Amino acid sequence: MKRARSVYGVAEVRAIERAALAAAPAGTLMRRAGAAAAGLAMRLLPGGGRVLAIAGPGNNGGDAMEAATLLASQGWQVTIDFRGNPAALSADAADALRRAKASSARFDQADMAQGWDLALDGLFGIGLARPIAGDLAELVRTVNRLPCPVVALDVPSGLDADTGAIVGPDGVAVQATHTLTFIADKPGLHTADGCDHAGLVEVASLDIDTALFPAPSAWLAGTDLFAPSLQPRRQNSHKGSFGDVAILGGAQGMSGAAILAARTAALAGAGRVFAGFLAEPPAYDPPHPEIMCRRAADLELERACVVAGPGLGSSGQARSLLSQVLAGTAPLVLDADALNMVAAGVDLRNALGRRGGALLTPHPLEAARLLGCTAAQVQADRLAAARRLAADFGAVVVLKGAGSVIARPDGLAVINVTGSPALATAGTGDVLAGLCGALLAQRWPAWEAALAAVWLHGAAADMLVDQGVGPVGLVASELPGAVRTCLNQLIRAAADH
Repeated sequence: MKRARSVYGVAEVRAIERAALAAAPAGTLMRRAGAAAAGLAMRLLPGGGRVLAIAGPGNNGGDAMEAATLLASQGWQVTIDFRGNPAALSADAADALRRAKASSARFDQADMAQGWDLALDGLFGIGLARPIAGDLAELVRTVNRLPCPVVALDVPSGLDADTGAIVGPDGVAVQATHTLTFIADKPGLHTADGCDHAGLVEVASLDIDTALFPAPSAWLAGTDLFAPSLQPRRQNSHKGSFGDVAILGGAQGMSGAAILAARTAALAGAGRVFAGFLAEPPAYDPPHPEIMCRRAADLELERACVVAGPGLGSSGQARSLLSQVLAGTAPLVLDADALNMVAAGVDLRNALGRRGGALLTPHPLEAARLLGCTAAQVQADRLAAARRLAADFGAVVVLKGAGSVIARPDGLAVINVTGSPALATAGTGDVLAGLCGALLAQRWPAWEAALAAVWLHGAAADMLVDQGVGPVGLVASELPGAVRTCLNQLIRAAADH
């Protein structure tokens, strides 16, 4: 079982840091940060080597110089490229500069032709407020071309630690192979651009008293967050024990979406699955004839968990059926076209708000339509967008994308850590919606169902990639069987604990 890990925003980390600084001698945290960074470098290169330490104008630069001093003392060939004003440094950073100058480390502008074995990025930390530009932007681009490991200290320079967005519309950010983040993990390292820039993330707590940390409002996903629902099945059970799922979708030309959702619901353990089509339904699904294909209008929508949206379209009939679903009380997953109709219709929006308790699975553009903004604005702060949607509709929300964000109305958010670009293909959202429906039908609470569904969805893709299926060319219809395998593995692991 993988345990969840708390993440803290920049303001929270600053408050923890202030409290810790007040309780420790001057320079203590910076020296601990430098020691942690030097320790990681030594683990990456046990035999030593040539190190480039890029030190910026703030305390992040001080951390890099502390690390450089320690590595130089161990016989490493260290060059420090200092890009700050000595007169403007904090007392701790100024002390780090003095110690570095007294070491065997060499101060020089970075020569990228020298063949570095490792680079330390201490240019800018979590406080960066404007885009990196000019000579520093060119330095970042040059670092990104290095063939050696690049270790970012606290956060890759140029990346917003809260949101995972690159600072500024024309900004640049270091593409690290490793990030050693200090005090606590940061959400921006695990979503949006952070997924491509942070590399492998480690946390150095700097031995700060845990009593100084507030209760977290965000976490990195772990299977422990939904482990209580991973129960082995009782021998004395039948198909009715595991609920019905009704897929509401399949308009003309989009039947595949409903079929993908239905197949996933069946393979994820729903007792019975009904696929409701607005277009003429097929007689049956040949690979899975156990799925019952019906006209959407003939579905009994109060007796099943309803998954509305896969290939639903926006016709008058689709809108009427969605209105009927929103007026009911059955467990409900809204995806794709259902979300777009809610965004476009005040009456449907109000009905969803009154109903509450639904599980919404928007991608960024669908989220933007619901919020009345642009997809770029959603992507600029994915946690805030997911939290606002959850609060607006009294729903559990899965904001899909790199580092999918799961949020609930009280503001708690979880960033998923499974999955890869293999999922960036048509139909994978329909698979996720069907998986959510299957878990709800099996009486999982909506929050745990969302967390588990997103985890399993990504884990299934990861498993297939490990087997050589993808990431390029993986298709959505390959996922349901892998989801079944991953779900059973988790249930067995939970039973063993």
